[in-house]
Amino acid sequence: MDHHAPSRTALMSAAARAAHLLVDQQPPIFADTLASALLGERADELLGYHRAFGAHPILAGARTTAVTRSRCTEDRLAEAVARRGIDQYVVLGAGLDTFAYRSELAHPVRVFEVDHPAMQEWKRARLTAAGIAVPTTVSFVPLDLEQGDLTDALTAAGFDTERPAVVSWLGVTMYLGTEAIGRVLSAVGALAPGTELLAEHLLPAEHRDPAGQLYAEQVHAAAAENGEPWRTFLTVEEMDTLLTGHGLRPLGYLRQRDTLVPQPWEERTDALRPFELSVLAHAVVPER
Repeated sequence: MDHHAPSRTALMSAAARAAHLLVDQQPPIFADTLASALLGERADELLGYHRAFGAHPILAGARTTAVTRSRCTEDRLAEAVARRGIDQYVVLGAGLDTFAYRSELAHPVRVFEVDHPAMQEWKRARLTAAGIAVPTTVSFVPLDLEQGDLTDALTAAGFDTERPAVVSWLGVTMYLGTEAIGRVLSAVGALAPGTELLAEHLLPAEHRDPAGQLYAEQVHAAAAENGEPWRTFLTVEEMDTLLTGHGLRPLGYLRQRDTLVPQPWEERTDALRPFELSVLAHAVVPER
C-alpha cells in the first residue's frame, strides 16, 4: 500500500458517512460530523457524487451500509460502557473511523485503532491537516491483519488483555482470506471473558436479495479494479461455525433492517432502504 494513496474503500466509506448528513432525511441514522474533514482534497469530488446522484442505487446503498453498521456498533458500545463499565474499544481495520475524535464516550474509553501502517500514516496526516486533535485515549496499532499477530500488537500498544473490551470489525472481512479471518477470531476469542465482537461479513450471492446482488455486482468489480477485491463470503451458519470454533459465543446477527432508525424505513423520503448483502455478527467471549 502506497502511503500517498489511502485505501479507496476507506475513502468511500467515509464519504458515504459524510454524505448522509448532506443528502438524506433528517434526523440522521448516524452522525459522523468529522468524516468530511478527513477526506481532504477529495471531499468536494466524493461528496459531489452523492449530491448530484444521491438516489443512485449504488451511492444510496453505500450510505445505507455505512451508517447502519456504524449505528449498530456504536449503540452496542454505548450500552456496554453504560451497563458493564467497558473501557477498552478495539477498532480493527479502523480506516477513517472517527469515533475517538467526536464521541463523548471517547473520554472514558481507551480506543485502539488497528490498521495497516501506511493507512495510519495517511490518516494521522489528515487529522493534523484538519486540526483534529488526537486524544490521549487513542492508541494507533500498526498491523497488517493478513500477516501480523493481533494480540502482540495490542499488548505492545497498552491494551489490557485481562479486562474485557468491545471489538469492532466493519468492512474488512470480505477483503481477507479465511485463514487470516480465523487468526483474528482466535486472537479475539482468547481475550478476557465478556469481550464483545461486532464483525461484518458479506453474504454469498444466493443469500442476497435483488438489491444486494445488484450492489455486489457493481461494487465488487470496482473494488477488484482498484486492487481491493472481495475474497470471502460467509453465510450466517458459516460465520456461526467460525465464531464458535475460535472461542466465541454468537449472540445474534444484525441486518440493516434491524437498525434503530429515527423513522420506519417505509416512511423515509430519501433513497435509503435496507437490503440483503452483509450481516453484523455479534458475539462474546464466554467465561472459561
